[in-house]
Amino acid sequence: MYRKQVRRRRAVLVVLVVACLMLISISISEAEDGPLHSIQNGVSSVLSPIQEGADRALKPGRDLVNWFDETFDARGQNEELKSEVADLREEMLAQEKAIERAGYEQEVAKLLEEETLVGYEPVDANISQRSFTAWYATITVSAGESDGVRVDDAVVSADGLVGMVTEVFGGSARVKLITDGRSAVTAQVAGGGAQGLVEAVVGSPGELDFGLIQGGKEVEDGDKLVTAGFSDPENPDVSSRFPAGIPIGEVTETIPIGVGQQQEVRLERFADLDDLDQVTILTGGDDS
Repeated sequence: MYRKQVRRRRAVLVVLVVACLMLISISISEAEDGPLHSIQNGVSSVLSPIQEGADRALKPGRDLVNWFDETFDARGQNEELKSEVADLREEMLAQEKAIERAGYEQEVAKLLEEETLVGYEPVDANISQRSFTAWYATITVSAGESDGVRVDDAVVSADGLVGMVTEVFGGSARVKLITDGRSAVTAQVAGGGAQGLVEAVVGSPGELDFGLIQGGKEVEDGDKLVTAGFSDPENPDVSSRFPAGIPIGEVTETIPIGVGQQQEVRLERFADLDDLDQVTILTGGDDS
């Protein structure tokens, strides 16, 4: 029953639409004061309420269609905006990396201005792998034999000493950090002060201490340590494989152990070994 009523209403609506179209076409062909004009006005006045009702009935459908059109258009614009934002983000990151790279190169260039480092060729490399344990600390870098890297080459960052190359491969190398338990760096207080060995603190991963070799020279908080760069053929244990003058760290604590005994000295290293992105390997020093 309901479906018959719906079909009947639709048929009436179609008849009314056809009638309206006929009246419109007739009104175009006849003059405004023709005999059909009055008939058209009469029919229009009769059909006007019905037309308004049809408009109201069809309005939700028209609104729904318009909503879909506007939604799809907005979604398209949203995707375009997302793409533009992604492109801008990539461009910004590239610019930030370029700025960081330029700053890093400037700092390394300043480091290489030291007279003791003249003749070394810097080879930049990225960190490709890290291996930190309680006693061992190494990294793998993206430069190797094909780049002129050799075993025992010193490795630095823009802030100071990082470590030493221990293994070399075709396009990569393994570096032992100064915080590794097997590392020992001959060092001295900058400006010709006390000399000694910088080593990892047993039981405190990542920390360094400075063991004095020469007695009678005091070390104070705030003293800065650099690589000593000396070689002692009679005592290889205190010979340095590093060139002189590379910054290592700053003395943060000195602990007198006892009368006639050496100080216990703690350091804060300059190079942030936990957040390294790139390093520079000093090559060719033996050939200079």
